[in-house]
Amino acid sequence: MNRQLNKPPYLMISILFIGAFVSFLNNSLLNVALPSIMVDLDIEDYSTVQWLATGYMLVSGILIPASAFLITRFSNRNLFVAAMAIFTAGTALAAFATNFGVLLTGRMVQATGSSVMGPLLMNIMLVSFPREKRGAAMGVFGMVMIAAPAIGPTLSGYIVEYHNWRLLFEMILPLAIISLVLAIWKFNNVMEQDKNAKLDYLSVVLSSIGFGGVLYGVSNASSQGWSDSVVLATLIVGGIALILFVVRQLKMEEPLLDLRPYKYPMFALASVIAIVNAVAMFSGMILTPAYVQDVRGISPLDSGLMLLPGAIIMGIMSPITGKLFDKFGPRLLSVIGLAVTAVSTYMLAHVQTDSTYTYIIIVYSLRMFGMSMVMMPIMTNGLNQLPTQLNPHGTAINNTAQQVSGAIGTAVMVTMMNTVAKTKGENLMNGVDPSTITEASAASMTQHALLSGIQYSFYVALAINIVALVLALFVRRVDTSDKAVREIEKQGKVEAKPVV
Repeated sequence: MNRQLNKPPYLMISILFIGAFVSFLNNSLLNVALPSIMVDLDIEDYSTVQWLATGYMLVSGILIPASAFLITRFSNRNLFVAAMAIFTAGTALAAFATNFGVLLTGRMVQATGSSVMGPLLMNIMLVSFPREKRGAAMGVFGMVMIAAPAIGPTLSGYIVEYHNWRLLFEMILPLAIISLVLAIWKFNNVMEQDKNAKLDYLSVVLSSIGFGGVLYGVSNASSQGWSDSVVLATLIVGGIALILFVVRQLKMEEPLLDLRPYKYPMFALASVIAIVNAVAMFSGMILTPAYVQDVRGISPLDSGLMLLPGAIIMGIMSPITGKLFDKFGPRLLSVIGLAVTAVSTYMLAHVQTDSTYTYIIIVYSLRMFGMSMVMMPIMTNGLNQLPTQLNPHGTAINNTAQQVSGAIGTAVMVTMMNTVAKTKGENLMNGVDPSTITEASAASMTQHALLSGIQYSFYVALAINIVALVLALFVRRVDTSDKAVREIEKQGKVEAKPVV
């Protein structure tokens, strides 16, 4: 069993934070730059260049479930050095790519290294701090996990407008190298490992087909439609593979992804709330820029700057929320946070074509403020109920669930937005003589149709928010007293063979 450290390894955690920050930042950095890359590399089809984002997400979604085995089997030093070296190599390959194939390969290599960063950092945080002080520590982790990808579009918009897209990789490369060198020099092992852990290759195949198929299907559904044969085929195959994967994990003594954490009620409830909340959060990050750029006609850079205050608020609030969690527990914070999120989502559902720049910034920032009070307290409380040896599996489950639910939620929201916008556009055209339609009136109708789709989607996000709010009422604080922790660890010893 992993030992609880007497003194947290702050230097090592700092090195991990650098690596995790650049990997999380890299996740959302490229989306705004895709049109510029199309021009620079002579790519004619947007669906082709979209693979730079979709492919990264697919590789991460496939590898994150295996992170529990990797963290259990290999020393945290060797695992981090290997992951950081792979990520650095991918970043260098992308920065100096001469064609799209090399750039896509670099992104895939990046994702391979990046996929283990979040779970590894979270597990080291869990073993480095006692349960009663995890809130503050995980709050700082949340600052990196949430703020880094949130500032990505703003930073990307600025760079694309004033510099070449290659700078997106060139600025990450030195940070990745610094993190790698520091890890080789100063990284120590703080987690014990099971050298006899076996990798079940059939589980890896089922996991790859399952998560890969579902993520590929939903990522293409918003553009190709849910009735598209390829989308349907990948979703069906992925769904079947996931069912077989789950059944196999439940029957194995040493599963690739142990699902026993769901036997613990607060972890199971936290997982469901986090999934529901991820759908609402990621969909909002898509719908708001769509409104700002496509309805209001604001440039990508200015739209990114509009979203920046919300990202900064989330970054500031995350460690504060962690400390409040240690003092007050998860229920009060999550209920208040979800209530604030619901109110601000309702306000976003009422945006108009003439809503002011300031109004949008305030409402979106208010929504991010509410979100910042939910994710880390809920997740930390759920992880506090797990025995130490289940931490790698609990974090892998959380990361995988959020990745998949965020992708599905975003695809569903975009589909609903497009469907409602199309219907509204057709209604606006009814009874109108096409010969009387000017360029200005056509643009106005398109603008109002898209606004209707965005408003409808925000109402759906509001309903999802309310579901999470109701679930949060049933959250109770996990007992982290010495006696309770001993009982949790004792139960874990009975349920699983000891770690070598």
